[in-house]
Amino acid sequence: MPAADKTHFDIELVKFDPKGKIKIIKEVRALFGLGLKEAKETVESAPKWLKKEVGKAEAEEMKETLEKLGAEVRLA
Repeated sequence: MPAADKTHFDIELVKFDPKGKIKIIKEVRALFGLGLKEAKETVESAPKWLKKEVGKAEAEEMKETLEKLGAEVRLA
């Protein structure tokens, strides 16, 4: 029996470009409903899991948005 395609993913911030750090913090804050302090701590502690069990379309959209700002994101 073949493995079913994954429908939900965990999003990990692997690393980020320091030049884009402020933009990435703002985006993480907006995407995940965090306060400024929490978003800053989340980004600065990369590699860090951002969210678990996210729908495929939403996960890919978040990944694309963060990568445009200079972040390296992995879906698992």
